[in-house]
Amino acid sequence: MIWHLIAAVFAGLGAAGLGMLLRMASGKRLPRWIIPVFAGMGMLGYQINVEYSWYEHKQQLLPESARVVQVEHDAMFWRPWTYLFPMATAFSVVDEQSMAVQEQEGERRVEFLLYHFEKQVQDRVTTQTWLMNCTTREMLPLDADTRQPLLEHSRRLTEDAPLFLAVCQTA
Repeated sequence: MIWHLIAAVFAGLGAAGLGMLLRMASGKRLPRWIIPVFAGMGMLGYQINVEYSWYEHKQQLLPESARVVQVEHDAMFWRPWTYLFPMATAFSVVDEQSMAVQEQEGERRVEFLLYHFEKQVQDRVTTQTWLMNCTTREMLPLDADTRQPLLEHSRRLTEDAPLFLAVCQTA
C-alpha cells in the first residue's frame, strides 16, 4: 500500500514537471495553475491504471492449475468512469490440483476448493470446499471442521455454467 502511495506521488511529480515544461515551452503563456492540474491528473491516472489492472495482475500470480470461473464487474458512484467501463472487483478460481473425484452409485462426485478474491483496501481471499455431483449438476458446501455437506446451501448449476464445466470436464 505504501508503495502505491509513493508511486502516485512520483506520477504526480512527473506530470507536474510535464506541465511546467509545457508552460516554459509556451513562453509562460499557459496559466500557472496548469502545473497542479497536471500533477492531479498524473496521480489520478496512475490510480485508475492500478485499479483497472488489478484483475490481470492477480491472474498472473495464480498457478497454472488455477482456472477462473467467474469475474464480477462493478460500477461505483465515487468512480464515475466505472459506469462506462465497469471495473473487475472480484473473481472466483478453482484449483484443478485440489479436485478429488469419487464414483459412487453410478454418479460422479467431485470435491474441490473454490477461491474467491475481492478487491478491497487490502485484498481479501476466502476459500470454501464444495462437493459437486456432475450427473445432477448439484453442488453443496462442506463444513470446514466436520467436512459434512451443508444441505441448506445446495444449488443447481446450468449445463453451460463455467464452474460446472471447469469442475466436471477437467476432473
